[in-house]
Parts: sequence; C-alpha cells; structure tokens
Amino acid sequence: MRRILQLAPALVLLAGCAPAAPVAETPPPSSSAAPASSSAVMPPDPRPTRAGQCPYLSKQEVQDTNGQHVTAVKLSADQPTPACFFYRPDGSVQLSVRVYTGTSAIAKALVDKAAPVDTSNPADQPAGWKGGYQPSADGVVYAVAKAGSAVVVTSNQKQSIKARTVAEKAIAALKL
Repeated sequence: MRRILQLAPALVLLAGCAPAAPVAETPPPSSSAAPASSSAVMPPDPRPTRAGQCPYLSKQEVQDTNGQHVTAVKLSADQPTPACFFYRPDGSVQLSVRVYTGTSAIAKALVDKAAPVDTSNPADQPAGWKGGYQPSADGVVYAVAKAGSAVVVTSNQKQSIKARTVAEKAIAALKL
C-alpha cells in the first residue's frame, strides 16, 4: 500500500502527459441558414430604421388584408427593396414583409429559415413559388421563393391566408 502511495504522484504526472482523446470540435452556431456547401452569406435580419411608405404595399391593403388598423409604417435600410413593418395602434408590429432578390441559394435559405421545410406546411402560391407557412409564437409566417427572389411575411394573425394574400400582393406589385 505504501508503494502505491509513493507512486501516485508519478502516475498523476504521467496521466497529465498522455495525449488527450481527440475531441470533435463543434463549429460555432451560425446565424446563416445557408447550406454549409454554399459560400453565399445570408443577409442579416431586417430591422425598422425609418418611417416611410412601403414601396410595394399600401397601408390600406395591409389594413384590409390583415384586418387591423395601421397607424405607422417603417422601412428597413435594405436596398433596393426595403422590408416593410406595419404597426398597430398599440405600437406593436402587426405585419412585416421582407423581400430578397439575389441568388437562388440565399432565397431558398431565407425561406427555410422562416418556415423550415421539415416543420412547415408546404406553400405554393402564387403559382411557381415554393416555400412554407406555419404558426409562430406571435401569429403566422408565410415564406416563398422563386429563382433568386424570396418573400417572407409575418403576421400577428393566426390565419395563414392573410399572410399569403399579402405575399401575393407584394409579389404582384414588385413584378417578381
């Protein structure tokens, strides 16, 4: 027993010198929903930065479609097509519309980020557009892409038809 106690410090020292078992490095979480094989970089989520008129949807269209009074509209700094944020009388966002034009890979990744293919219901309107819709914590999201364009609509309403109708109106106005 005494011999073991004398060898214990040496064993601890040797154990510290032994090569560690290889540890698989986990890559840091990415804010990008783009596939790993893609070198494309996802644009950041839009934020409202200034008051203004949405260039592809009027306050009246959103009021009529979403069923709530719009008291303010704010736009993101994104160019050439800003995201539009429509506000309720209580100051909260009732509906937002994000439009992306660029690469097909990023358009699809934006849609998959908003309404993941694995968890959302399939969306295919307007004709030729593909994506998904699903409930969110605050309402619903409807996201579709076609070629290098994507449209993502979030609404505080639970009915997906409202978000889908807004997406169709934005796509028609932008002639995407």
